[in-house]
Amino acid sequence: MKKEEIYEFIRSHDLAVVATINPDGKPQAAVVEFGEFPDLTITIDTLKTSRKYKNLQGNTSVAVVIGWEENKTVQMDGMAEELQGDKLAQAKENYFAKNPRAKKWADKPEIAYFAIKPYWIRYSDLNQHPWVVEEFDLTGNT
Repeated sequence: MKKEEIYEFIRSHDLAVVATINPDGKPQAAVVEFGEFPDLTITIDTLKTSRKYKNLQGNTSVAVVIGWEENKTVQMDGMAEELQGDKLAQAKENYFAKNPRAKKWADKPEIAYFAIKPYWIRYSDLNQHPWVVEEFDLTGNT
């Protein structure tokens, strides 16, 4: 499987589960809409009063699962960055292209946007025999 195929799989989905770590070190997960870029970075928005926002203020490590129907998934571990300035404008444009309903929140100060840059990805297709499970280290440490 190539990076472009992973991108197309991610692009074909609208929802993801994002897990963050609370201040006590416990995981907390949420279903979110997202946008994606060809480098496999995904963008999410969140209320600044949400658990995920508060968690990301203290620990930017995240885990993401995209796809679960048809026994195919992409799992990723990555780092989240709260977006500002030009990065924010580009991410919003991309995010709203996929999630036009979310545009109503575009200028609300209580909404924050994060880019999640993966450093590890696993693609699984459990419909195959044997299963297809491929892992990708995106840190350059292969």
